[in-house]
Parts: sequence; C-alpha cells; structure tokens
Amino acid sequence: MTKLPMKDSFHLPDGIIYLDGNSLGALPKGVGERLQSMVQDEWGAHLIKGWNIDEWMAQPARVGNMVGRLIGAPEGSVTMGDTLSVKVFQALSAALKMRPDRRVILSDSGNFPSDLYMAQGLIQQLDNGFELRVVAPEEVESAMTDEIAVAMITQVDYRTGRMHDMAGITAAAHAAGAVMLWDLAHSAGAVPVDIAGCGAEFAVGCTYKYLNGGPGAPAFIYARPDIVADIQPALAGWLGHDAPFAFEPTYRPAPDIERMRVGTPPVIQMTALEVALKIWDDVDMTELRSASVRLCDLFIAEVEAKCPSLRLASPRDAAQRGSQVSFAFEDGYAAMQALIARGVIGDFRAPNIMRFGFTPLYIDETDVREAVRIIADVLDNRLWDQPEYHQKGRVT
Repeated sequence: MTKLPMKDSFHLPDGIIYLDGNSLGALPKGVGERLQSMVQDEWGAHLIKGWNIDEWMAQPARVGNMVGRLIGAPEGSVTMGDTLSVKVFQALSAALKMRPDRRVILSDSGNFPSDLYMAQGLIQQLDNGFELRVVAPEEVESAMTDEIAVAMITQVDYRTGRMHDMAGITAAAHAAGAVMLWDLAHSAGAVPVDIAGCGAEFAVGCTYKYLNGGPGAPAFIYARPDIVADIQPALAGWLGHDAPFAFEPTYRPAPDIERMRVGTPPVIQMTALEVALKIWDDVDMTELRSASVRLCDLFIAEVEAKCPSLRLASPRDAAQRGSQVSFAFEDGYAAMQALIARGVIGDFRAPNIMRFGFTPLYIDETDVREAVRIIADVLDNRLWDQPEYHQKGRVT
C-alpha cells in the first residue's frame, strides 16, 4: 500500500492549501492525458464504433465495480450514470413501491436539501397521501415506527460532518419493517463503508468529492443483489432495458443492477473518473481513516487554541464525524473569502458555517498547521472585513 499522503499523484497548485476536497476533489495526474487519448484516439478515430471496440457501453458496470469496492458492495451491484439527485429519485421511488401499504418517508434535518427536494417532488407527483417526515439527526432511530416506508438518510452531514451509525440505523429501519436508503456523498472515499454488511437495500452517492472524479462526474447507485430483480424502476430508461438494441416498444427491465441505468453514459466524464479511481488500488481505507482522524483532531486543537472567535460545529468525537471539520462564525462567508484569497481554500454553508474538508491523499500535518496560522492572521487582524469579501458569488 502507498504511504499517505500521495501528493505526487495530484495536480496541486503552488501556494494553495486545499481543504475543499469534500466539495470538489483535486485533479489526479493522468486524467488530462487519458481524456486527450479518449477524445482523439477513441471518439476521433473510431467515431460510433467506440461503443463496441472501446467498450464505452460496459463502462458504467466496470466503473461501478471500482466504486463498489470502496463502499463494501459486491461485484455487479453498483452502476454509474446521471446525477445524484436522479439516483436519489430512482432509489426512493423503487423503495416506496416495496412498501405499498405505508406512506411515510423518514429523513433528518441534516440531510442535503436536494435529497429532501427529490422526496417532496416525488410526493407531489404520486399525490397519494405520502408524507416526508423530517426529524433531528439524533432522533432518527427512535422515529422508526411501523408507519415508515423508507428511511432516507445521508450518512455524513454535509454542513457539520456529523456521522450516523449506519449499522444501527439500518437495523432500526429493518426492525420497523422499513426500506433503508443511504446517501454516501460525503462517505465514499472518506470513511470505511460496509453497505453489504449493514444490509441496506439501496445506496447512492456522487464521485466528484473524495473520489476526485471532476466537476459533473457521474453518480452511482447500489441495490442489494437479492432485491434487484424485483425493483420497479420509475425512470424506465432505454439503457435499463433488458435488450436495448432490440428496440421493443414495451419496457422490460434488465435482470440485474443495469435496470437502474437510465440514459446514455457520460463517457468523457466517466473516463476521467475511471482514471481517478485507479489511485484507490493502492489505498487502505483503514489507514486513510486513521490519517483523516489525526488531521481533523489536529485542526480542531490548533483552531481552538489560536482562533477563539470560532465555535466548533462538528462533533468533537472523531467516531461521530466524517472527514471534515466545520466552525461557526458570524461573518463566516467573508472570512472564508479572505482565506481563499490567501491560499487556504475551504467553503461556506449558510447560515454561518466555515467548512474544511480533509483528504489524506493530499493533505498532511504541515498543511494543517500552516492553514491555521493563516486563519488566525485573518481573524486576529480582521482581514476579512473588506468590501470585496462580503460580495457573495453564485457558489459559496
């Protein structure tokens, strides 16, 4: 296994401490060259023949297996494509059909808004008495009653990094007779995941964060192998058909995870992701998690010692926290812009959260200490209190 960090495996701009890999991962070396080859030597030279000779059509399954290894999923149980919101919609609609006598979707207030929006939109479309019930994160297990059709939970809270007990919540859902759907957007590539071991029916996630697939990288969806043949896809796409090129007028789903495919695979984006995922062949997730905990704990200790105006918003206990640390600060947006201008890149989440992601693949203790030195300088000298740092961009 490769020793962490693996800075030489990434394009990292000089003078930048990148603490935003929980939002968009850094560019792995080799991606640019592979994309150029794919565009020129495959698309350019082979044209439409590339679907066969370059195996573009098999890419969602091949890359799905690479992701599956990182989330504890068996071979052939993960496929790639579309966006995370689409995959949430697919999994949620299929899960509701598995419990036709129940009408409640359970989620929590730490869930990513898009997941909640997908549930709200689906409920409106179904127009059949369904309810989205949102509780506090710490109340999820106790809220599992026999009314719940589906529990839709994001394992790691995007805002604070709070991490749910996947095994415990899945067991509670199953004890109540509910279907379990996990969003692993902030888990895959950040913390060890055993989706098969916990027995959850569905999992979804994106690949542009800790998996470094690049902006717009495709999402993934997992379905437990023993249920996949009975799933009724709401988005009955052409490539989810058992025989797409038979061009049958009636939908007949594929017998396996391919029934969760919808449209044409994004070959260029998936090619970038495939290169990025090869890095993980040399990474031990237990070692990565240990490194993440060390970096986050060091960051918390240093910030609390040198930046007393910041208030920890993440769990202090590493066992309850993903690979990010968040601090609350009233002028958090302006402070983050000032940090970015000085080469420390994190991000901001409303209303007052300064968010810092820790990717042990390319972050080390020296980076942490230097980042905190700059944060302290920005806060102690009110360097954030400049007009340009208060002007909010479209992306925060």
